[in-house]
Amino acid sequence: MAALCDLLRCGLIEKDTNDDTLWTWSYPSVTEAQRDLFMRKCSLSSKSEHALPFLYNQTDRQWYYIYTHTTQETDNLPKVKAFSLVIMAKDFNPEKYEALCRVAASQYCKTGTPTSILQVYLAVVTKGKWTGDENGRFSNQDFQVKHAYANSNLLGIVEMFGLEAILIYTALLLKKRVAVYFPPHSLDELMIFTRSLPAFVWHRQNWSIVHPFVELTSGELADLQNTSHYVAGFTDATVESRSDLYDVYINGTSGQISVAQHAKEYFSMGKLHKDIALSIVQLTEEEGVTSPHMIKEIATKTKELLTNLKSLADEDGTVSLETLKSRKMPPATENFLFSLAACEGLVPL
Repeated sequence: MAALCDLLRCGLIEKDTNDDTLWTWSYPSVTEAQRDLFMRKCSLSSKSEHALPFLYNQTDRQWYYIYTHTTQETDNLPKVKAFSLVIMAKDFNPEKYEALCRVAASQYCKTGTPTSILQVYLAVVTKGKWTGDENGRFSNQDFQVKHAYANSNLLGIVEMFGLEAILIYTALLLKKRVAVYFPPHSLDELMIFTRSLPAFVWHRQNWSIVHPFVELTSGELADLQNTSHYVAGFTDATVESRSDLYDVYINGTSGQISVAQHAKEYFSMGKLHKDIALSIVQLTEEEGVTSPHMIKEIATKTKELLTNLKSLADEDGTVSLETLKSRKMPPATENFLFSLAACEGLVPL
């Protein structure tokens, strides 16, 4: 039977009453590297600097979601102080998988056996839903991917950075590497910030570029550097000195954006950039504006930009540097448009 959900596997990490943290169960199986990663990421670890009840990230181009629950006296888990439920899936949809984790965790608290987690998992894989009981229900159809994409704080980001938000917009358009820093105690803000950025380029509908929470370990950095462009979140301030990891660096607490020296040629701001920046900032001044409205308006601006770019194409539909030069554009505009054309597949190979 074909799977009705993009689930890949699930697992269980427990902290017992002796404060020992153990990987206790998985289905179908996880690699040793995955197990070590999940145990480090979950907030049960004594070395953990964060304690979010729910977090998500990706590894090897697969998403993982970790939900942590502190047991109560009413739970049927007398030897367990807390546990983390891990779900791996193909798709980005934090709200969907948090809801699924909550339902599966409730079943586990009730029964005290991982078999109940497996029952929920298999029901969702084969039927797309868990009809459930008093511990909750779940239906895959209740969580559309566009809703996950639109769950953004784009308005707040533009308000924070003002005209400099054009640097973020340009970085996303030109498929550059963006590093975002927030301190460990602001991990929740970091995750919201990073998931919001792909909405700047809504026409691509690509959230696979987001790596919300990356630690500076060899394994995680190797995984990150296997991709040509990304939005990566960090809670280690030393990442600022690692310009090999980014083209644009964003400090979410100080509200500062810096462009790495090797990438400055792509961020020469001409009149085109300034006009777009001004129009984006002016949107924030409109009464009643929301992030969905901001997404829509920026998408409209981007569509206009791409339409104008395509109007400069040669007969074969591609954009050549020679054609752009013949238009006598300012160098900054010419360089930007040619780079954008390459990112949109309009430059001949």
